[in-house]
Amino acid sequence: QVQLVESGGGLVQAGGSLRLSCAASGRTFRFAMGWFRQAPGKERNFVAALDFNGQSTGYADSVKGRFTISGDNAKNILYLQMNNLKPEDTAVYYCAAASRVGGPYFRPMEYDYWGQGTQVTVSS
Repeated sequence: QVQLVESGGGLVQAGGSLRLSCAASGRTFRFAMGWFRQAPGKERNFVAALDFNGQSTGYADSVKGRFTISGDNAKNILYLQMNNLKPEDTAVYYCAAASRVGGPYFRPMEYDYWGQGTQVTVSS
């Protein structure tokens, strides 16, 4: 029903910025959305989330104040603006969609659709 494709990852120096995009196809209306990341040897961790109305947001403590989640509903694109990047932000970043209303949701198990991921590497 839903396909998600991330883009915008790359290599940046500490303190730099990146904007990740997640293009959605299929029905995404009233779907809560989120961003997660997974570093080598680590579990997939919550980064940021948006409720199904695109109104309420939630952030991991480690990125709060630096990252901003937003969506362009008309274009079916989810964004993650990442500022003041740190080496510990290095990971594969995934966007996700939940097949339910409500949110924001903070756990991977609450999401039903996932993109392939995009690599973000922050050098020191």
